[in-house]
Amino acid sequence: MNASAAEQTQTGDRTTNAGGILLSVFAPEARENPYAPLAELRRLAPVLHHEELDTRFLTGFADCQAALSSPAFAVPDRQWLERERPEWLAHPAADYFYTSLLGTNGPAHERLRGPLVRAFGPRRMGALATAVEKTVDELLDRFADATSDGGAADFQDLVGYPLPVAVVGGLIGVPPADQEHFHRLGRDAARLLEPVRSDEDWRLADRAVTALREYFARLLDERRARPAEDLATALLAQVAAERAGTAERAGTAERAGTAGTAEAAVNAVNAEHPLTEQELADTLVLVFVAGFETTAGLLGLSVHALLTHPEQAAQLRADPGLLPGAVEESLRWDGPVLMTERLATRPTEVGGVTVPAGGSVTTVLGAANRDPRRYPDPDAFLVRRPERHVLSFGAGPHYCFGAALARLEGAALLGRLLTRFPRLAQAGPPVRRASACLRSFDALPLAATG
Repeated sequence: MNASAAEQTQTGDRTTNAGGILLSVFAPEARENPYAPLAELRRLAPVLHHEELDTRFLTGFADCQAALSSPAFAVPDRQWLERERPEWLAHPAADYFYTSLLGTNGPAHERLRGPLVRAFGPRRMGALATAVEKTVDELLDRFADATSDGGAADFQDLVGYPLPVAVVGGLIGVPPADQEHFHRLGRDAARLLEPVRSDEDWRLADRAVTALREYFARLLDERRARPAEDLATALLAQVAAERAGTAERAGTAERAGTAGTAEAAVNAVNAEHPLTEQELADTLVLVFVAGFETTAGLLGLSVHALLTHPEQAAQLRADPGLLPGAVEESLRWDGPVLMTERLATRPTEVGGVTVPAGGSVTTVLGAANRDPRRYPDPDAFLVRRPERHVLSFGAGPHYCFGAALARLEGAALLGRLLTRFPRLAQAGPPVRRASACLRSFDALPLAATG
């Protein structure tokens, strides 16, 4: 065998081995720690084309960041849906997902994102801090009561999920009595994030999206009649102001009496077209579901990371100034979103591999966040780690608009939890969520007197 043939054989062997390692990442037994096989996958094939899944898995930090940030890549959108998956068009969940902020690109995406960026500005985040801290204290009271006899309680059930549900529910304007009902609906709607969706996933997602759309349409009607200090009212006010502004500009242009000016006015109206009623409702659906699903994952994962690294928890108790860094390290070490997909808008190269136009890449965020070329000693959990530009909230145009709120909740919870329960400990094996994409706990039993 000549050298060239030997090299081809070795490359083929590495690809075959890498394919087997990739499949092992999706196995139930890998949910506890997918990072060891992902590290081996990055070593063998940092860009692995899986032909059956028809996507290229990226496991290096630089490659993932490039795919998330570059205009050469986009998310699957409505046009992709109609072209590649027309059989999904009958699903209400697909209609929602591929017209929402998560499934749009370019100007369409910016049009939907703009109102939320304005609504989630620094002023609103500052106002939310007190509400978050109050909710944390109330939920920790409940956890203390549940463990006062020395027994264990499910932290995720009592605190991990209720905290972000209460925070984002209060932000939007969902009454507390309705919030628990949305926990189940949000989890079912989040099945749309799975890379492979079963018939059962579609059934549950369709039902959840339909119910959520109907609820938030009713909430918007109520806020028109009775405005409140919440996001639903703020979005309605923004849309009303935009409609009034575009109408005034169009009228001024028409009165100018020139065809060119009138045409410019029409273009301006099209460019600044406010959100429709359905888009407003869908925006609230997205804020609610995204606002608690991944944050609940972050909270449970952060607590678990600290309890399994008691020396790091001790540092955090001694120096609360480390809290922001501890949240970032939790996001890096075991973040709530393991992977996300992008499509090449034109032939482009990533990791030395050419991706054709329309070709899919899957950025494995969990692997990127443990890339040793980016983070020395990447498997160590270190609250004092000096540099942490993590990809857990994505990058580029689709960077999570709620990242600041999630970080706020994480820091508030960890600080109060460790101070109030200095002997907090695990009280049984946690139960990981059965998901290929989202990492969180279905149950996290803890005791306050461990």
